[in-house]
Amino acid sequence: MRRCRLVVVAMTLGLLSLPAQAIGLEADGPGVVGQLVDWFVAPAQWHGPASLPTRIVEHLYYMTSAMAIALLIALPVGIGLGHWGRGGLLAINVANMGRAVPSFGLVILMFLLVGFGFVPVLVALVALAIPPMVTNSYVGMQAVDPAVRTAAIALGLSRWQRLWQVELPIAMPLVMAGIRTSAVQVLSTATLAAYVGLGGLGRYLIDGLAQQQLAQVVGGALVVAVLAVLLELLLAGLQGLLVSPGLRRNG
Repeated sequence: MRRCRLVVVAMTLGLLSLPAQAIGLEADGPGVVGQLVDWFVAPAQWHGPASLPTRIVEHLYYMTSAMAIALLIALPVGIGLGHWGRGGLLAINVANMGRAVPSFGLVILMFLLVGFGFVPVLVALVALAIPPMVTNSYVGMQAVDPAVRTAAIALGLSRWQRLWQVELPIAMPLVMAGIRTSAVQVLSTATLAAYVGLGGLGRYLIDGLAQQQLAQVVGGALVVAVLAVLLELLLAGLQGLLVSPGLRRNG
């Protein structure tokens, strides 16, 4: 968490300290900071279908849609295999194939198969989100002390009771770590939606480069970075609510 915030701050300070010519801005203009401020406060940024609030809502829609599907796929697989202790390595290796395929390449492939639309982006984002959640949930379930499982059996708990009341709470720090990793990655990668004609914050990057308006590119990138930090903070707070106080230090 702290490292993530420091990286964003360092990137921001680094960008703002560059000479205007270094990032393609006019040398006789108001400077990097001034041009970024002008971009953010322009009325067009806050009203209309291409406004910043609209782009943020579109971006979050892409991210939440992909995460919802990935959660429904990855968590049952990882938790179930970790609980049963079978087939975990195969599932992890198959899931990790999603990391080996570049997200941009997958978007282009799906675009060639199904054309424009949300499907190419959704497939790429789901493929990106699944591996960390499968891996972390499986490892978290496997890390439960066998003595704890034996004690739960001795208390007469059924298999489902052991899963929901004993094993899953213990594994929750690692499960949530996988969810947090996936969510931040998907949020950042959702900028690819602009490559297939969709909206989101990626529009600022694509359109800004095409129009040589690099203040727009830097501004869009900063908004994505800030959203990533806010998402990490939100999920860290959620983890604090879901994880037992005695286990939070392991999250």
